[in-house]
Amino acid sequence: MKLLTSVLLFFILLTCASCVSQKKMIYLQGADYLQDNPQQIKENFELKIQSDDQLAISISSKDRELIEPFNNSTLIGSGSSQYSAQAGVSYFQVDKDGNIEFPIFGTLKASGLTRMELAKELENRLISQNYIKDPQVSVKIMSFKVTVLGEVKAPGVQNVTGERLTLLEALGMAGDLLPSAKRENIMVIREEDGKRKSYMVDLTSSYDVLNSPCYFLQQNDVVYVEPNSAIRVKGSGTMSTMASTFGMISMVASLVSIIIALSR
Repeated sequence: MKLLTSVLLFFILLTCASCVSQKKMIYLQGADYLQDNPQQIKENFELKIQSDDQLAISISSKDRELIEPFNNSTLIGSGSSQYSAQAGVSYFQVDKDGNIEFPIFGTLKASGLTRMELAKELENRLISQNYIKDPQVSVKIMSFKVTVLGEVKAPGVQNVTGERLTLLEALGMAGDLLPSAKRENIMVIREEDGKRKSYMVDLTSSYDVLNSPCYFLQQNDVVYVEPNSAIRVKGSGTMSTMASTFGMISMVASLVSIIIALSR
Protein backbone atom coordinates (compact mmCIF):
# COMPACT_ATOMS: atom_id res chain seq x y z
CA MET A 1 0.00 0.00 0.00
CA LYS A 2 2.80 2.42 0.88
CA LEU A 3 4.46 1.58 -2.42
CA LEU A 4 1.34 2.42 -4.39
CA THR A 5 0.91 5.67 -2.47
CA SER A 6 4.51 6.61 -3.24
CA VAL A 7 4.01 5.83 -6.93
CA LEU A 8 0.87 7.99 -7.02
CA LEU A 9 2.68 10.85 -5.31
CA PHE A 10 5.52 10.56 -7.82
CA PHE A 11 3.16 10.91 -10.77
CA ILE A 12 1.47 13.92 -9.19
CA LEU A 13 4.83 15.64 -8.75
CA LEU A 14 5.77 14.73 -12.31
CA THR A 15 2.59 16.35 -13.59
CA CYS A 16 3.23 19.54 -11.65
CA ALA A 17 6.77 19.70 -13.01
CA SER A 18 5.67 19.24 -16.63
CA CYS A 19 2.81 21.73 -16.52
CA VAL A 20 3.65 25.17 -17.93
CA SER A 21 2.55 27.88 -15.52
CA GLN A 22 -0.01 30.37 -16.78
CA LYS A 23 2.38 33.25 -16.13
CA LYS A 24 4.82 31.84 -18.68
CA MET A 25 2.07 31.72 -21.34
CA ILE A 26 0.89 35.36 -21.13
CA TYR A 27 2.34 37.86 -23.60
CA LEU A 28 3.29 41.46 -22.81
CA GLN A 29 2.89 41.28 -19.05
CA GLY A 30 2.88 44.77 -17.56
CA ALA A 31 1.39 46.39 -20.67
CA ASP A 32 -1.66 47.50 -18.67
CA TYR A 33 0.66 50.19 -17.24
CA LEU A 34 0.47 51.94 -20.64
CA GLN A 35 -3.26 52.57 -20.22
CA ASP A 36 -2.62 55.49 -17.88
CA ASN A 37 1.01 56.09 -18.89
CA PRO A 38 1.27 56.13 -22.70
CA GLN A 39 4.77 55.39 -23.99
CA GLN A 40 6.32 58.11 -26.13
CA ILE A 41 7.48 56.75 -29.47
CA LYS A 42 10.99 58.15 -29.87
CA GLU A 43 11.15 58.17 -33.65
CA ASN A 44 9.26 56.95 -36.67
CA PHE A 45 10.61 53.65 -37.94
CA GLU A 46 11.99 53.61 -41.48
CA LEU A 47 13.58 50.68 -43.26
CA LYS A 48 17.04 51.15 -44.69
CA ILE A 49 17.62 49.88 -48.20
CA GLN A 50 19.59 46.64 -48.40
CA SER A 51 21.05 44.43 -51.11
CA ASP A 52 18.45 42.43 -53.07
CA ASP A 53 15.70 44.97 -52.33
CA GLN A 54 13.31 45.85 -55.12
CA LEU A 55 12.71 49.58 -55.54
CA ALA A 56 10.08 51.56 -57.41
CA ILE A 57 11.27 55.09 -58.14
CA SER A 58 8.88 57.73 -59.43
CA ILE A 59 10.03 61.04 -60.93
CA SER A 60 7.54 63.76 -61.78
CA SER A 61 7.87 67.25 -63.23
CA LYS A 62 5.73 69.90 -64.89
CA ASP A 63 7.57 69.16 -68.12
CA ARG A 64 6.85 65.46 -68.82
CA GLU A 65 9.41 65.28 -71.62
CA LEU A 66 12.23 65.87 -69.15
CA ILE A 67 11.51 62.66 -67.21
CA GLU A 68 11.55 60.34 -70.26
CA PRO A 69 15.32 59.63 -70.12
CA PHE A 70 14.90 58.34 -66.56
CA ASN A 71 12.19 55.79 -67.33
CA ASN A 72 13.21 52.16 -66.92
CA SER A 73 10.62 49.61 -68.03
CA THR A 74 12.85 46.57 -67.51
CA LEU A 75 11.38 43.73 -65.47
CA ILE A 76 13.14 43.35 -62.13
CA GLY A 77 15.54 40.43 -62.30
CA SER A 78 15.28 40.10 -66.09
CA GLY A 79 16.79 41.64 -69.19
CA SER A 80 13.49 41.83 -71.07
CA SER A 81 10.91 44.59 -71.17
CA GLN A 82 7.92 42.58 -69.96
CA TYR A 83 7.13 44.93 -67.07
CA SER A 84 5.33 48.00 -68.41
CA ALA A 85 6.42 50.95 -66.34
CA GLN A 86 3.78 53.41 -65.31
CA ALA A 87 4.36 57.00 -66.40
CA GLY A 88 7.45 58.25 -64.59
CA VAL A 89 7.92 55.04 -62.54
CA SER A 90 11.10 52.94 -62.79
CA TYR A 91 11.88 49.58 -61.19
CA PHE A 92 15.30 48.64 -59.84
CA GLN A 93 17.00 45.70 -58.14
CA VAL A 94 19.67 46.58 -55.56
CA ASP A 95 22.72 44.44 -56.34
CA LYS A 96 24.94 42.54 -53.89
CA ASP A 97 27.15 45.62 -53.49
CA GLY A 98 24.17 47.79 -52.54
CA ASN A 99 24.05 49.70 -55.83
CA ILE A 100 21.45 50.41 -58.51
CA GLU A 101 22.08 51.24 -62.15
CA PHE A 102 20.19 54.47 -62.67
CA PRO A 103 19.62 55.95 -66.15
CA ILE A 104 21.98 58.80 -67.06
CA PHE A 105 23.61 58.83 -63.58
CA GLY A 106 24.97 55.27 -63.79
CA THR A 107 25.90 53.39 -60.62
CA LEU A 108 24.38 54.84 -57.44
CA LYS A 109 24.84 53.65 -53.85
CA ALA A 110 21.43 52.84 -52.35
CA SER A 111 22.05 50.47 -49.42
CA GLY A 112 22.18 52.08 -46.01
CA LEU A 113 19.84 54.89 -47.05
CA THR A 114 16.18 55.24 -46.19
CA ARG A 115 13.80 55.66 -49.12
CA MET A 116 13.42 59.37 -48.22
CA GLU A 117 17.20 59.86 -48.21
CA LEU A 118 17.57 58.21 -51.61
CA ALA A 119 14.72 60.34 -53.01
CA LYS A 120 16.42 63.51 -51.73
CA GLU A 121 19.75 62.41 -53.23
CA LEU A 122 18.14 61.93 -56.64
CA GLU A 123 16.32 65.28 -56.46
CA ASN A 124 19.57 67.09 -55.65
CA ARG A 125 21.36 65.44 -58.59
CA LEU A 126 18.58 66.26 -61.03
CA ILE A 127 18.67 69.92 -60.00
CA SER A 128 22.44 70.37 -59.66
CA GLN A 129 23.13 68.74 -63.05
CA ASN A 130 20.41 70.82 -64.74
CA TYR A 131 18.24 67.91 -65.85
CA ILE A 132 15.00 68.94 -64.10
CA LYS A 133 14.39 72.18 -62.21
CA ASP A 134 11.31 71.06 -60.26
CA PRO A 135 11.71 67.29 -59.67
CA GLN A 136 9.56 65.36 -57.23
CA VAL A 137 11.05 61.94 -56.50
CA SER A 138 9.33 59.12 -54.65
CA VAL A 139 11.08 55.88 -53.66
CA LYS A 140 9.21 52.77 -52.48
CA ILE A 141 10.59 49.44 -51.25
CA MET A 142 8.36 47.00 -53.14
CA SER A 143 8.54 44.13 -50.66
CA PHE A 144 10.79 42.35 -48.19
CA LYS A 145 10.86 38.92 -46.61
CA VAL A 146 11.34 37.49 -43.12
CA THR A 147 11.54 33.87 -42.01
CA VAL A 148 9.78 32.45 -38.94
CA LEU A 149 10.91 29.02 -37.71
CA GLY A 150 10.43 26.77 -34.69
CA GLU A 151 7.41 26.28 -32.45
CA VAL A 152 4.79 28.19 -34.47
CA LYS A 153 1.74 26.86 -36.29
CA ALA A 154 2.87 27.85 -39.78
CA PRO A 155 6.66 28.23 -40.05
CA GLY A 156 8.11 29.54 -43.29
CA VAL A 157 9.12 32.57 -45.34
CA GLN A 158 6.79 35.59 -45.22
CA ASN A 159 6.81 38.05 -48.13
CA VAL A 160 5.65 41.41 -46.83
CA THR A 161 4.31 44.35 -48.80
CA GLY A 162 4.81 47.72 -47.19
CA GLU A 163 7.66 48.87 -45.02
CA ARG A 164 6.57 48.16 -41.45
CA LEU A 165 6.34 44.74 -39.84
CA THR A 166 6.54 44.16 -36.10
CA LEU A 167 7.74 40.99 -34.42
CA LEU A 168 4.23 40.41 -33.06
CA GLU A 169 2.72 40.77 -36.54
CA ALA A 170 5.19 38.24 -37.98
CA LEU A 171 4.36 35.72 -35.25
CA GLY A 172 0.66 36.34 -35.88
CA MET A 173 1.13 35.68 -39.60
CA ALA A 174 2.84 32.41 -38.64
CA GLY A 175 -0.29 31.34 -36.74
CA ASP A 176 1.01 32.27 -33.25
CA LEU A 177 3.18 30.20 -30.94
CA LEU A 178 2.39 26.58 -30.09
CA PRO A 179 1.81 25.63 -26.42
CA SER A 180 5.22 23.95 -26.59
CA ALA A 181 6.98 27.23 -27.41
CA LYS A 182 9.35 28.97 -25.01
CA ARG A 183 8.07 32.52 -24.86
CA GLU A 184 10.96 34.00 -22.89
CA ASN A 185 13.64 33.40 -25.54
CA ILE A 186 12.55 34.44 -29.02
CA MET A 187 15.66 34.77 -31.17
CA VAL A 188 15.93 37.24 -34.06
CA ILE A 189 18.94 36.86 -36.37
CA ARG A 190 19.69 40.00 -38.38
CA GLU A 191 22.26 41.12 -40.97
CA GLU A 192 23.51 44.64 -40.25
CA ASP A 193 26.47 46.53 -41.73
CA GLY A 194 27.94 43.37 -43.20
CA LYS A 195 27.67 41.51 -39.89
CA ARG A 196 25.26 38.88 -38.61
CA LYS A 197 23.83 39.56 -35.13
CA SER A 198 21.33 37.84 -32.87
CA TYR A 199 18.87 39.37 -30.40
CA MET A 200 16.76 37.73 -27.69
CA VAL A 201 13.23 38.93 -26.92
CA ASP A 202 11.04 37.93 -23.96
CA LEU A 203 7.44 37.96 -25.20
CA THR A 204 6.09 37.78 -21.64
CA SER A 205 7.62 41.17 -20.83
CA SER A 206 5.95 44.22 -22.36
CA TYR A 207 9.04 46.32 -21.62
CA ASP A 208 11.35 43.85 -23.34
CA VAL A 209 9.15 43.59 -26.45
CA LEU A 210 8.29 47.27 -26.92
CA ASN A 211 11.87 48.47 -26.35
CA SER A 212 13.62 45.79 -28.36
CA PRO A 213 15.62 46.80 -31.46
CA CYS A 214 13.76 43.92 -33.11
CA TYR A 215 10.25 45.22 -32.37
CA PHE A 216 10.25 46.37 -36.00
CA LEU A 217 11.63 43.65 -38.25
CA GLN A 218 13.94 44.30 -41.18
CA GLN A 219 14.60 42.64 -44.52
CA ASN A 220 15.83 39.03 -44.29
CA ASP A 221 15.36 38.77 -40.50
CA VAL A 222 15.05 35.21 -39.18
CA VAL A 223 12.81 34.65 -36.15
CA TYR A 224 13.33 31.41 -34.24
CA VAL A 225 10.96 30.18 -31.52
CA GLU A 226 12.62 27.73 -29.15
CA PRO A 227 10.75 24.70 -27.72
CA ASN A 228 10.33 24.51 -23.96
CA SER A 229 11.74 21.75 -21.76
CA ALA A 230 8.57 19.64 -22.15
CA ILE A 231 9.67 18.66 -25.65
CA ARG A 232 11.29 15.23 -25.51
CA VAL A 233 10.83 13.86 -29.00
CA LYS A 234 10.55 15.65 -32.33
CA GLY A 235 6.88 16.35 -33.01
CA SER A 236 5.77 16.00 -29.39
CA GLY A 237 4.51 18.90 -27.31
CA THR A 238 3.57 19.91 -23.81
CA MET A 239 -0.07 19.00 -24.29
CA SER A 240 0.68 15.44 -25.40
CA THR A 241 3.08 15.00 -22.46
CA MET A 242 0.44 16.22 -20.02
CA ALA A 243 -2.24 14.00 -21.57
CA SER A 244 -0.05 10.91 -21.21
CA THR A 245 0.81 11.81 -17.61
CA PHE A 246 -2.80 12.35 -16.62
CA GLY A 247 -3.72 9.05 -18.24
CA MET A 248 -1.13 7.23 -16.15
CA ILE A 249 -2.27 8.99 -12.98
CA SER A 250 -5.86 8.00 -13.68
CA MET A 251 -4.83 4.36 -14.15
CA VAL A 252 -2.78 4.29 -10.95
CA ALA A 253 -5.57 5.99 -8.98
CA SER A 254 -8.07 3.42 -10.21
CA LEU A 255 -5.73 0.59 -9.20
CA VAL A 256 -5.26 2.07 -5.70
CA SER A 257 -9.04 2.40 -5.28
CA ILE A 258 -9.58 -1.25 -6.21
CA ILE A 259 -6.90 -2.46 -3.79
CA ILE A 260 -8.32 -0.34 -0.95
CA ALA A 261 -11.80 -1.68 -1.64
CA LEU A 262 -10.60 -5.29 -1.63
CA SER A 263 -8.61 -4.84 1.59
CA ARG A 264 -11.66 -3.77 3.60
